[in-house]
Amino acid sequence: MQTSIVENILNTPVGQEADSILRRCVHCGFCTATCPTYQLLGDELDSPRGRIYLVKQLLEGTAVSRKTQVHLDRCLTCRSCETTCPSGVNYHRLADIGREMLEQKVRRPLYERLMRYSLRKILPYRSRFSPLVKIGRLFSPLLPVVISDKIPTKQDAKPWPVEKQTRSMLVLNACAQEEGAPNTNAAAARVLNKLGVQLIDANKAGCCGAVSYHLAQAEEGKGFMRNNIDAWWPYIENGAEAIVITASGCGAMVKEYGDVLKDDAEYADKAKKIAALCKDISEVLSSEDLSLLHAQSKNTKVAFHSPCTLQHGQKITGVVEGILEKAGFSLTHVPDSHLCCGSAGTYSILQGKLSKQLLGNKVVALESEQPEVIATANIGCHLHIASGSNVPVKHWIELLEETLPQEQLEE
Repeated sequence: MQTSIVENILNTPVGQEADSILRRCVHCGFCTATCPTYQLLGDELDSPRGRIYLVKQLLEGTAVSRKTQVHLDRCLTCRSCETTCPSGVNYHRLADIGREMLEQKVRRPLYERLMRYSLRKILPYRSRFSPLVKIGRLFSPLLPVVISDKIPTKQDAKPWPVEKQTRSMLVLNACAQEEGAPNTNAAAARVLNKLGVQLIDANKAGCCGAVSYHLAQAEEGKGFMRNNIDAWWPYIENGAEAIVITASGCGAMVKEYGDVLKDDAEYADKAKKIAALCKDISEVLSSEDLSLLHAQSKNTKVAFHSPCTLQHGQKITGVVEGILEKAGFSLTHVPDSHLCCGSAGTYSILQGKLSKQLLGNKVVALESEQPEVIATANIGCHLHIASGSNVPVKHWIELLEETLPQEQLEE
């Protein structure tokens, strides 16, 4: 694609990066076939190709409006288009660049500004998010369904193992996950402990930065990233082998720390190291000897929802399914498994109508072969799907932990 980006933008690192991405796009239209919002709305401007054109106009100095902002807001950043694209267009990065620039040019309505600000100031902070969820549970019967459906039910986590191991790995305790699904990391810790690995939660680590970064507040997001690097670095220096992520959305973000902070003189090298050490829990287990688990075979029918951040963002496909099948689970076929469930970070809150449509389609697909349980790999998807399905929803690592003999679970 030919470009004519205005000089004052083109002469910046971000402008040059955007220009490089745009020039890779040949407008073939393959992306429209796998774009969830284009399938729902049928509007070219609600497809990756259309949004690329909108960002191109912005960078070339064309006047932008609220309409441009609306179309970019509707994008889930699911990155399904990147999986489909034959030219390797880094669409999600271009979308981030466009959104951040647009935020400076188009003033949002007051309600949107307050909502986005509140999300940035609550979700990433456990000390703020958890009390609000607990209050929400108390008053859930009095709240509108649109709000009460989003409040996660209380889950009691099993204890973390106390046995010390010679090998150690760090774990990211995702902001919403600690309150919404606290047993996820506990299950991961117990499985890894059986494999001789101690899982460590660095207390000073927090939000991965994705909430702020994807709400067009890049510098705020980078602050969270630097905080995590500082929290993890002493453990890495002491031999921690990896940073284990059980929320694929966080994993996709942490794996980009090196790119996001590449121009930060103080953090660039550390960020690159952190990104290289970041592993989804499925990647960790796929390189271990799982025969050590002595798993008890189960024939439970499982519908696995592969989050967009796992299959499109991290390009991890078939790994979780292989682990579950080896453990004796029976996986159902899920139609259109490449499509987003509609969670997409804060999307289910900011784009409720579209998110609800995507959730309905996803639940129909997941329940199509009457599974006994739905498994996923991301806290956002977990809570979102649970709000629309009567089938129990769990993180897949919890299912794997359940195959361990009972005496091991009581250790």
